Amino acid sequence: MISDLKGTFSQISNNNKRSAIREILKLTQNPEIISFAGGLPAAESFPVDALDSIVSKMLREEGAAVLQYDATEGVTELRELLLKKYQDEGVECSLDNMIITTGSQQGLDLVGKVFVNQGDVVICGLPSYLGGIGAFQAYGAKMAGVPMDEHGMSAKLLEAKLEELKQQGIKPKFIYVIPDFQNPTGITMPESRRMEIIELAHQYDVLIVEDCPYREVRFEGKPQRMMYELDNDNHVLTLGTFSKIFAPGFRIGWVLGPKDVNEKIVIAKQSADLCTPTFVQKIAIGYMKSGLFESNLQKTIDLYHQRRDVMLEQLEKHMPEGVKWTRPEGGMFLFITLPEYMDALDLFHKAIEKKVAFVTGNVFYCDGGGKNTIRLNFSYVNNEKAIEGVKRLAEIVKAEMLVEA
Repeated sequence: MISDLKGTFSQISNNNKRSAIREILKLTQNPEIISFAGGLPAAESFPVDALDSIVSKMLREEGAAVLQYDATEGVTELRELLLKKYQDEGVECSLDNMIITTGSQQGLDLVGKVFVNQGDVVICGLPSYLGGIGAFQAYGAKMAGVPMDEHGMSAKLLEAKLEELKQQGIKPKFIYVIPDFQNPTGITMPESRRMEIIELAHQYDVLIVEDCPYREVRFEGKPQRMMYELDNDNHVLTLGTFSKIFAPGFRIGWVLGPKDVNEKIVIAKQSADLCTPTFVQKIAIGYMKSGLFESNLQKTIDLYHQRRDVMLEQLEKHMPEGVKWTRPEGGMFLFITLPEYMDALDLFHKAIEKKVAFVTGNVFYCDGGGKNTIRLNFSYVNNEKAIEGVKRLAEIVKAEMLVEA
């Protein structure tokens, strides 16, 4: 073994850390545990039967072509189908703006690779998606957190942070936001807040990275226009994915961004994987053209709507006074805030003993905050398990309150 193995590793490698959520999920493998921890879509939402016939037809008609390399930018027909969906919403975009990635997580990694140097500042919400924070920190980013309110990242506090950095001679590389059903809070940013943040990005000449993995899974309220559409000055780069609306195992995501930015992302992707697998892209094309995409998405939306309602009902029924939670209009998560004196990590270990699991909210705070917060996933477990799981969790919280009293 090399004597100084750590010194042999790259700086980026030493920056990387294991995902806290993935480590938590290892503790929830016991089938007796009711897990609200993962960000998993419901298995019932996967169109297994439809894919059987689509794959057979594809192999019969296209043969070896679906097993070949394709362009780094992605299969042209899939890019065109995705562009049409955006164009139908009123978004101005062309092939120059669309790149297929191997999941939106690769998109986050490529953004870090293209923009971040060691010590660069990236602004994110408090809290924010752990996978995004990890992707940027791997390239040496210093994360600057901006607190959120009920409408998402605070524009007032964002302006204060941008001005503070400017006075220090620091220009952030970008502002990272998840405007629709944010992970972990489930909060949706209204159009007025989106415009405020875009105007600040223009004023301080900073890029916005808009992460939209849950946007299509809306089951109540009014859809908000994408920041990419609202912007008129190439200040927004948007990430999308099929993982929450089709099949996460296919690992198909995309970047919708300015041409000059996408050219750099394509070059970075070429050294990462040459291209996203042609086979799964071709399956996605067949699925979208089959007419089943929209109908199955609606079934998924209806299922998650029902499961969210069940979780909210059970929280209202069982949680003691002093515990608060968000009410998402879509997506897969809601966020619980416990009394300030509580430590969610202590509760987590007690919850595992009672065979119920969640993700502690502190892992989503780049500043180490959020110790009294919890993220719950409502999309994965069925109603029966959700009812029992919330009851167990509430009993643990009540017991902790009695100890404190």
